[in-house]
Amino acid sequence: MTSTTTLAGRARTLGRGLAVTAGAGAAAGAAAFGYGLWEKDQFVLREETLAILPPGHDPFRILHLSDIHFITGQKKKAAWLQSLADLKPDLVANTGDNLSHPKAVDPVLAALRPLMEFPGVFVPGSNDYFAPSPKNPALYLLGPSKVKPKPKMLDWPRLRSGFGMAGWIDLTNRHQSLVLNGIRFDFSGVDDPHLRREKYAGWPRGTVSQDAADHLKVAVIHAPYQRVLDHFTEDGADLLLAGHTHGGQICIPGYGALVANCDLPTWRAKGLNDWQSNGRTTPVNVSGGIGTSRFAPVRIACKPEAVLLTLTSRG
Repeated sequence: MTSTTTLAGRARTLGRGLAVTAGAGAAAGAAAFGYGLWEKDQFVLREETLAILPPGHDPFRILHLSDIHFITGQKKKAAWLQSLADLKPDLVANTGDNLSHPKAVDPVLAALRPLMEFPGVFVPGSNDYFAPSPKNPALYLLGPSKVKPKPKMLDWPRLRSGFGMAGWIDLTNRHQSLVLNGIRFDFSGVDDPHLRREKYAGWPRGTVSQDAADHLKVAVIHAPYQRVLDHFTEDGADLLLAGHTHGGQICIPGYGALVANCDLPTWRAKGLNDWQSNGRTTPVNVSGGIGTSRFAPVRIACKPEAVLLTLTSRG
């Protein structure tokens, strides 16, 4: 028969084992969080090349920015954004979610001011309209995030005005043409599909067809929901630019993103890929984004990025 003393000893041993396991788990969690805090400031430039320009044209470079999620005091992020002006892009495309704090409008405009010396286009994301709120990160595994009732409004009108005064073109549910380096760019954009605010404006007057030799049709959106990618692909876009996903933000090395925060397949959460719909194919660049929500300030195996997309001639 087992003695009471022996049973008590086994209980103490089991308790110590559980404590060690819990302590190891807590330490691993703390280490992962610490690493994520570090990685969120390891900014990188992803470079892509795409042969879609009309024949005979020199390369054209688009700097694609998305999901800056600026917070006051982010000096390293501001300095890096300012340094991107050294690339001297032919066009800057901003696909939204510039803010993550009510007082971030002036700082983000200051950080982007050197880039506003170049032609630009932009659309908003939900975090340009509404301040983020605390939430359990595990909820993202259950589906796309939702805006809470009565969210705190951000000063999107002043941010939009700042972009507009610098000459950047607002593509919120509208279209516009712009001649750059001898090429007519026909832009069409929508308000944030994550909020279901998209209204399609079509293409600028004078756009002939997908195969028009002297035109390039570029769609600019924030959240790459499939319904929106389908629409622009079927409507003859030559290129789609989107953000929103943060590339998954917390990824598993060798596997990739666990979530895309929309209905996009997770393997498409970042990168340049073709999208097919109803017999048409359009290249889509989804930015992995530059920032994070201020309530989830970590990135793991998903460094913040800007994208330099070099367009070259088809022939």
